[in-house]
Amino acid sequence: MKKVITAKNAPKPIGPYSHGNLVPAGQMLFVSGQVGKDAITGELVLSDIKSETHKVMANIKAILEEAKMDFSQVVKTTIFLKDLNNFGMVNEVYGSYFTGNFPARETVEVSRLPLDVNVEISVIAVN
Repeated sequence: MKKVITAKNAPKPIGPYSHGNLVPAGQMLFVSGQVGKDAITGELVLSDIKSETHKVMANIKAILEEAKMDFSQVVKTTIFLKDLNNFGMVNEVYGSYFTGNFPARETVEVSRLPLDVNVEISVIAVN
């Protein structure tokens, strides 16, 4: 499905991600950025950054499952943070959804996110 690329001549990843993923031709799922909004109540989960991130990841999981996919098929993610000081806590929660062969990733701080949330994550998965 995907081949994790680990380059000897590149710095070792500092978190739960890989340098890159070599992906053969196949079905690709591009998941739009998800925020910590509850699908049933419509309420935002903003009590703390870890809870918010868990809700974001649960929303991504639901989308992957709808496409008959799971986190093992995610090859690329982008994390948008309102405050990069939350990186460690977000990284901890994010990493708990993967079991190795981490996807390629970038994390960026932005001045504002939709609905004034603190974190938004998008993914690309391949079947």
